[in-house]
Amino acid sequence: MLAPAHAEMSAEELAKLAQNPVGNLISVPFQNNTNLNFGPEKKTQNILNIQPVIPISVNDDWNIITRTIVPVISMPGLYPGDDRTNGIGDTVLTAFVSPAKPGSWIWGVGPVAQIPTNTDNELGNKNWGLGPSVVVLHLEKGSPWVYGALVNNIWSLSGDKQGGSYNNGMIQPFVNYNFPGGLYVVSAPIITANWRAEDSQRWTVPVGGGVGKIFHLGKLPVNAQLSAYYNVVTPDDGANWQIRAQVQFMFPK
Repeated sequence: MLAPAHAEMSAEELAKLAQNPVGNLISVPFQNNTNLNFGPEKKTQNILNIQPVIPISVNDDWNIITRTIVPVISMPGLYPGDDRTNGIGDTVLTAFVSPAKPGSWIWGVGPVAQIPTNTDNELGNKNWGLGPSVVVLHLEKGSPWVYGALVNNIWSLSGDKQGGSYNNGMIQPFVNYNFPGGLYVVSAPIITANWRAEDSQRWTVPVGGGVGKIFHLGKLPVNAQLSAYYNVVTPDDGANWQIRAQVQFMFPK
């Protein structure tokens, strides 16, 4: 059952809680990303990210927020006659240290690790990876706006002989405008950089946005979201559109 304090939260307050990457909230988002015109054959790639978020209270002043991303990937053939590959990709685990009682500006910082859980060479890398991650956002009571950015960079821990070295960066700015009743509009593009690629093949830069809504299954809050992003910059074989659909089951503490 929900704690009484959270059971009385409005849908708008629940939406803001869901939009805080380091909020004191156990949640399980299922985020499906459909990438159109991907690869040299210009086919459809699908990635379902299972993303459990678990906050751990260290003491009255500090929390550790763990965020895990397990991708379930359907990869199209990359050349004529190549079969589609389905399976699990590499897991990404982040552990943010964040103040337990922040003000209107909220932050978290910690390590991010890439774990080689892929079930096929087409779906990931055999090298472990490690790097830093930081998130900063503004969330003020009485304001409909929630905005900020999440940034990380992951370096492989071993060389080419172990399955391919990598150096990948990610920037995710996000802005949400919340309406009464739990409806909101959102833009949260995921900008990526492959620092080992040539300049013309390095960046993926999407623009776009969508809408979301808080509803309940019984007493369980659920955050549903649908958005679309167009890649204004992308490598030659990168997708040009991404359709993102998400359902997030929320378990406020």
